[in-house]
Amino acid sequence: MQPLDEHEIRSSFVNCTKGEASRIRMPAGLANGDVAWADLDFLGWTDPGAPARSLLVIPDTGGPTGLVLRRPEMASAKRNGTRSTMCRVCLTEHGASGVALFVAPLAGAAGRRGNTVGEYLCADLACPLYLRGKRQPKMRLVRREETLTLDERISRAMTNLASFVSRVLAG
Repeated sequence: MQPLDEHEIRSSFVNCTKGEASRIRMPAGLANGDVAWADLDFLGWTDPGAPARSLLVIPDTGGPTGLVLRRPEMASAKRNGTRSTMCRVCLTEHGASGVALFVAPLAGAAGRRGNTVGEYLCADLACPLYLRGKRQPKMRLVRREETLTLDERISRAMTNLASFVSRVLAG
């Protein structure tokens, strides 16, 4: 992913107001250049000032697209720690608390009326790091080996993420 600055990130959000975008706390390390852009296919983080709010910024040919997400609590996952779940973007299997349902308000008038769509994603939004083997799920699971190359897995993940983004934009 190409490096982005704070202005580019804030102006990319499509499902919130400019005022809301101005109040989002930027990801750790952005100000001092500690974001490992070469390892990222998209930027995802949880707003430290609002832990129920998470953000995704996805590169696109017309410029980045940012989404504000809400992360509801998953009480049942906390009770049953032996269950495994799979991220719908990168297809990484995690223990039950490693995947969360993220809900995005739709863009435009539909979102202002409260309409949303959701997707199950890695709870830490670190799909690019899981794909590259730079981060491992906390719960040791039997890992299914894939015959796809890293580039093919990244392409699949970005296609899956683009599908979610298009549902938000369809508003």
